[in-house]
Order: sequence, then structure tokens, then C-alpha cells
Amino acid sequence: MAYVSRLHRPLTALVLSFSLVACSTDDALSPPSRIDGGVRVGAIGPVPVDAVPAEEVAAYPAAASASTFNGNPEHAVAVDPRQQTRRSLPMLDSDEAISSGVQQSSNSSTAIPNEGVNMDAMLGVEQPVVGLAEEQSSEIAEGNASQPVVGGIGEENVRQLGSASATAPADEASLGYDPDLPPLSPDQMAAEEAQRARAVDQQRALQRQQQPQQVAMLPRVRNPMSTPEYTGEMPRSEIACRQRLKKLGVEFRDIPRISNGPSCGIDYPIELSGLSGNIDVRPAVKLNCEVTEAFAKWVKYELAPSSRYRYWSGVKTIKPLGGYSCRTMNSRRGNPMSEHAHGNAIDVGKFVLKNGKEIDVRKKGFFAFREKGLLKAVRSDSCKYFNTVLGPGSDPFHKDHFHFDLRSRKTGYRHCD
Repeated sequence: MAYVSRLHRPLTALVLSFSLVACSTDDALSPPSRIDGGVRVGAIGPVPVDAVPAEEVAAYPAAASASTFNGNPEHAVAVDPRQQTRRSLPMLDSDEAISSGVQQSSNSSTAIPNEGVNMDAMLGVEQPVVGLAEEQSSEIAEGNASQPVVGGIGEENVRQLGSASATAPADEASLGYDPDLPPLSPDQMAAEEAQRARAVDQQRALQRQQQPQQVAMLPRVRNPMSTPEYTGEMPRSEIACRQRLKKLGVEFRDIPRISNGPSCGIDYPIELSGLSGNIDVRPAVKLNCEVTEAFAKWVKYELAPSSRYRYWSGVKTIKPLGGYSCRTMNSRRGNPMSEHAHGNAIDVGKFVLKNGKEIDVRKKGFFAFREKGLLKAVRSDSCKYFNTVLGPGSDPFHKDHFHFDLRSRKTGYRHCD
């Protein structure tokens, strides 16, 4: 049984292969009748040459009963017309098309005359149609263009073309001269020109009266980075700053505006004379409100507690060396204007404590531990409230005082040295 089952598989494959070969013959793929005969097509196959009707062969007549072989009629071979229908038509302008006569018939029907194709005559239009571009070109050539035409673009002499005023010379009649009358003298010609100019001016004035001119009121453009213009009325920011000074216990008074040119001055200055905790400021200094507020906060929250911690005594008097001053940085020629020129800086030279101890800010000796500790705290703590802090050791210009200011920098950098 095992031997029979092994033979069964190859026999089955052989039978199936014979069936496929029988189904793939030409007779199986050929339709039972022509497609146009009305019978349903069951398969598609090649059509014999003899089955092509004679009328279809006549639709593609041969130019000659014999085809040439390399241009030699002796080697011509007769070809069945029905077989010629299966050949492709010759290419235009080829040797075969010219020799067969196909090119002649095509040239006779599609030949283009030398003067071009007249589509208007072919469509039966008696008068030729003039295009927009052609019409505008003729108007420009005759000088009748409705729109201004400019010539000489890209050159130094740019001029208007097609304008009667630019091309046609003014005749004597248009200028008001009559050739039958005697010529005018130069004075008479000047008088007439002046009269004509007055008439033109009167006409223009009349037109302006009839059509009143409308002027748009535009706001004045001001540089947003510039200082606001002084109007005399105190801004809300200055009023709010003074209210904060009163809450801090600052003693001050408003003084008139200080103006020493475009580089120096304070629009709304105050005169500082005292701080919270009964601390005197002597002599009084002229500052702006913003730097005064920063100085009052630093003294109240930093300087006074530091002196009580080290000396068991509060601050009684602060002796400044300068407030507002119209000068350059370090009073050197060529330097930028100092913050003192806007009342935005204050210099301090000495602190007097309530127990009578006077502390000079100049550099101390080796054993002055408490004084050096207080001055170190002044340098480090004040940088929380000011943008610039300079003192002894920073440079020779600040060897005897501390400099505090609120100079604004674009990067927000604080300089404490």
C-alpha cells in the first residue's frame, strides 16, 4: 500500500499538467465568433489575416503593389494588401514616406504659406480683428496714447513719449500771437506773460476755495528711549515715590526743577535732610526720588542694624560728600556724564554713631577690626539696593568715600567693588 501511495502523487501532477496544456491551445483561446457578430466572447486570441474584411483593407490603400528594397525596384516583392494593414504607417519627412507619395498628400493639405495662416479669412471675417497690443502700439506710434508712455528707462535722460505737450511744438496761435498783427515789443510780451500768470494763479486759488484742503493731524513721533518731556505737572510715579518716602520716615522737601542743559538736571528734585530713626543727613543733598528711596531703605534695613550689632549704638549722622553735580565721571574730560548729573547718585564720607564714635570710610589699619567689619558690611549689603557701589580700594578716585548710584544697564549687571 505504501508503494501505491507513492506512485499516486506523481501521476496526479502529470494529469493536471496535461489538462493545463490542453486548455492553453489557440483553439481554446479563440472566440467562437467575431466580436461584432453579436455572440458573447468567451476567449480572446489572434485574428488570422484572412479574416480581415476587404473594406477595412481598402481603408488603408497601398501606394504601390510592390515595395522597394533599398530604393531598387528590381528587388521588389509583392505583398498581400491585407498583410500591409498590419504594418505601421511611415513617419513624416522620412525617405519611405517621400518615395511612397504619402508626404506629397500631406504637404498638399498642411502646407503653410509664406505669408502665414490668415485665421480671419478661414473663419469668414471680412475685416481683420485688431488685438489690444497692436492697437496700443499704433496709438503709441501716432502719439495718441491715453496713458503716459515713458522712454529712456535705464538712461540718464528719461522722457515722456506720445504726449502732445512733449513732442508737438507750440504754434503761435496757441501762444496768443497773431501773425497778421505787428510783432510785440519785449515789454508788451512780458506784460502779457505776467497777466497770463496772474490769471492762472486766480484760477488755482478759486479751485482751492471750492475744494477745501484736508490736513491729517498725526501725533508727534518721539523716541521711546528718550526722557519724557517736562510738563510741570508731577507724574503719578513721582507722587507714589514721595508717598513711600513718608512711610519710611524720610525728611525731605520738594525744590524747583534743576535744568543745566540737555545733559544735566533733575525734573522733580528733592532735598534730603533726614532718615528714619532720627538720622540726620548733613549737609542736605539734592537727589531724585528714586535714589533717595534706595538710600533710605539701605540705611534703615542694613546700616543701622550693622552699627548696633558691632558698637551697641545706632547711627546719628551721615555726612555725604555730594549729590547732584553737573560733571563727568570722575570729573575727567572726555568721560561720559556721571550719574550725579541727574541726581541719581550719592557719595558718603563719614558715619557718626550716637555714642559719639566717628567712622571714616577711608582704609583702616590692621587692628581696626570692628570698623573694617562695618565698612565691609556697607560694601556688600548696599549692593542689594544700588546698581553701582564703589569705595576705598576700587580706584584712586574713591579712596575717601563710598559712591552709590542707580545706573541702569541693559544687561542688568550690578557693579560692586
